[in-house]
Amino acid sequence: MNQEIDNELENEIARQEDREQKAQEANSVKKEKEEGETTSKSKEEENVDSNEDKEIENEAKIIEEQLTKAKDDYLRLAAEFDNYRRRVAKEKIELITTASEGVIKDLLPIVDDFERAITALSETKDSIHAKEGTELIYKKVLKLLKEKGVEEIEALDKELDTDLHEAIAMLPSPTPEKKGKIIEVTQKGYKMGDKVIRCAKVVVGA
Repeated sequence: MNQEIDNELENEIARQEDREQKAQEANSVKKEKEEGETTSKSKEEENVDSNEDKEIENEAKIIEEQLTKAKDDYLRLAAEFDNYRRRVAKEKIELITTASEGVIKDLLPIVDDFERAITALSETKDSIHAKEGTELIYKKVLKLLKEKGVEEIEALDKELDTDLHEAIAMLPSPTPEKKGKIIEVTQKGYKMGDKVIRCAKVVVGA
């Protein structure tokens, strides 16, 4: 009887151990499954996060490119506007200068006539008042031209400069030192600022 009880007890213990082992195995399988699911979920989340990071990075790159393009466009437009402003200002100055230059060119023959009249009057003792009046008007005209920036071109005894002088003849020079130089001015030349508005007509010593 005792033997049967012991056998039954041992069998019950064995069955209990077997159940515990199976329970442990089941828990182990369940744990592995949960860990696998967690790992899989973590990978999916990492993939989602990675995709979001890439999208953000692409958007940032696109925005940066747009800003760079906008900045380049602004700088180009600013440069074009500055060039336009300079060109308009230059054209305006040139227009005013050209208009003044035309008027002054028309005045120069009158200046020539005054000079010839003064020379003719100086050769006679008559008409002293006419001479004085002519000289007074001549000086006023010269003053007006000077105020407009007009200057006489130096020519007599100077080396011939084709930018300033127009040689109309060559004559034997009175002295060796004047050879190749201007020995006579037949018509005065003038410049307005740095621009020549009429070359001086000259005779050069040969």
